[in-house]
Amino acid sequence: MSVVELQQEGQGTASAAALRAPVYAAVDLGTNNCRLLVARPVDGGFRVIDAFSRVVRLGEGLAASGILSESAMRRTLEALAICAAKMRRRGVTTTRAVATEACRRAGNCGEFIDRTRRATGIRLEIISSTEEARLALDGCAPLLTSDPPLALVFDIGGGSTELNWLEIDANTRVTVLGSVSLPCGVVTLSERHGAGRIGSSQYEAMVGEVMAALEPFEARHQIAPKVARGMVQMLGTSGTVTTLAGVHLGLERYQRAVIDGYTLDFGAIASVSRRLADMECADRAALPCIGPERADLVVAGCAILEAICRLWPVGRVRVADRGLREGILFRLMGRHSLGSRSA
Repeated sequence: MSVVELQQEGQGTASAAALRAPVYAAVDLGTNNCRLLVARPVDGGFRVIDAFSRVVRLGEGLAASGILSESAMRRTLEALAICAAKMRRRGVTTTRAVATEACRRAGNCGEFIDRTRRATGIRLEIISSTEEARLALDGCAPLLTSDPPLALVFDIGGGSTELNWLEIDANTRVTVLGSVSLPCGVVTLSERHGAGRIGSSQYEAMVGEVMAALEPFEARHQIAPKVARGMVQMLGTSGTVTTLAGVHLGLERYQRAVIDGYTLDFGAIASVSRRLADMECADRAALPCIGPERADLVVAGCAILEAICRLWPVGRVRVADRGLREGILFRLMGRHSLGSRSA
């Protein structure tokens, strides 16, 4: 299984051979964030040479209107223009730029795709929820182990939540036993339930709503009995799990090297989630691992995560600060980190 090399390198430190190597870029445009990763292939993985992330809230108001708003499109185009400039500066030779739930749902997504191409040169590809889940899985799979032999991998996004149910053999080869995409993410849930202090009854209603959406997946695959027998590991990739890990650890600034691969136990998740729900939005914004851009969304993410934890009480979740962009890069480089197949 390939291992991602995530040490960022400046151009001045690159060798002559590295500078002649192909340069790959992955753009992930979600409901809430616009992210870029630029990398060169190395033995066993790749080396990141540039990265960018900005909260753009492309899906803001989409649930009510059915379309992308003009202000959201302008914010997103500004971020994509920065991505395009970085790719030009780094001499990118191969790019894949994908858009997910907001563009899948928006009635005017075609217009936005055309505007993006004209304004930035980036050709966005709207991918299916199945492809989104597989790419995210491909990106974070190096954090899975062969024991226990089954795994739940989830990605809590802005407009949707993806889950993969996996079997892992002794060589860490992965078989996808099932996958699902729920039209429930931090933006959609927070727009329905609010962003300020969330009382316990309202918070429980949020958790219950997500659990009800997850129950058909449980009924189909009968995961809970296997959890009870200690056969299941859990891996989460999203801003929610990385943020909660940072808050739990009391970090004064977000540190990817500390968070990626960290194991967060369910007691800590419940404790931090309730503390955040009881705060006003301004108090959450003052926490260094949340900030003003995530303060109104983090409680919705906590509710989605708690629903997953309650339905499948594995006891701990491994945190992945990697996912869809890394999966895209593996695919572009012809390195399928999963070696996976569908059941």
